[in-house]
Amino acid sequence: MSALLSDPRAFLTEMFLCAVAEADPMRVIARHLPPRPAGRILVIGAGKASARMAAAVEQVWGPCDGYVITRYGYACPTQKITIVEAAHPVPDAVGLAATEALMKRVQGLGPDDLVLALISGGGSALLCAPADGLTLADKQAVNAALLASGAPISDMNVVRKQLSRVKGGKLAALAAPARVHSLLISDIPGDDPSLIASGPTVPDLSTPEQALAVIARWKIAVPAGVLAALHRPAVNTPVTATASIIAAPSQSLAAVDRMATAAGCHVLQLGDALEGEARDLAATQARRAIELAATLGPKDRPILMISGGECTVTKRGDGVGGPNAEFTLAAALALGGHPRIHVMACDTDGVDGAAEVAGAYAAPDTLATAAALGIDAAAALARNDAHGFFGAIHRQVITGPTMTNVNDFRAFLIYPPAA
Repeated sequence: MSALLSDPRAFLTEMFLCAVAEADPMRVIARHLPPRPAGRILVIGAGKASARMAAAVEQVWGPCDGYVITRYGYACPTQKITIVEAAHPVPDAVGLAATEALMKRVQGLGPDDLVLALISGGGSALLCAPADGLTLADKQAVNAALLASGAPISDMNVVRKQLSRVKGGKLAALAAPARVHSLLISDIPGDDPSLIASGPTVPDLSTPEQALAVIARWKIAVPAGVLAALHRPAVNTPVTATASIIAAPSQSLAAVDRMATAAGCHVLQLGDALEGEARDLAATQARRAIELAATLGPKDRPILMISGGECTVTKRGDGVGGPNAEFTLAAALALGGHPRIHVMACDTDGVDGAAEVAGAYAAPDTLATAAALGIDAAAALARNDAHGFFGAIHRQVITGPTMTNVNDFRAFLIYPPAA
């Protein structure tokens, strides 16, 4: 067993950072790039990882003409490609103007030109071009309602695609007759390219009827203009483009598996595409962890139980929370102070829900520590105030912008009993 395992918080943090590093565009993009084409190249992009993706492209190809939109705080130096920062997860006027500028950049190209699109999670909010008849305020209201509904990201993006002039392959259609190839970093359970950032450069098979069904299923309140737009006849957008996924949750979990195994753990992977209400998934996994703890003898290796995917939170209270912090808080409650189980859940982009915090860590003493300070863990969970809870007991995981995004990382570290 490695010395690192003697410090469970440090060990789990190291596992999380391993997952992030495996999805670093600087690490993965070079092997997906061909030699630089002789003709004209336009590099475009949108998402939390897109600026670092752009820098990685220029590290291989040299200075490129290009225009990329990323989240505030996620820009990084490039040689020539223009980087614009805008709001996420609810779009703003800067994102609206930047998207219009990007749309103009891809028009007027020829059949010998190449558009290299760098797309990652977060692109749905950053690419803001409301469908005809809709306003920025309409898009902001829809995004806010979707985020509070508890709907999975796949359902959210079905709605977003139908309300946009760039999503659902429409950005690639604007670039015709140029060739369009996308490099994608997946934050979508199942890695469906058409759902990553709502698929701006990928053919779309969803329909307005499906978007209306999502709105009804999750009881999402939307402006009247949005409903009117979804009742208009669908317009098919022919798209000819290619795409490659260069980083995905499965790759990050595999890297963690290798590192943890080398450190002396037995690793149990539950899957890289788990979805569901954060507190419910946490309770289920906590029960599994307790069952595993009961099977360990003093000579057994610790167990690291890991999973990926994306939890959701149905907004019930007025607290500051996010799916990973809420998962960790619900897990701590379900574990009830179990003396041999530690848990951490973080978003690989460094931002969990409504706070600039990656996630949280819970130890066997978490509930007792909070109680000694007069903090009620169950009440914090009830009002969706997981970040407030973990901030008060100094158990938040704060990384700052990671410049990538392969969604949630969740881990339970289960120790054997002492001899």
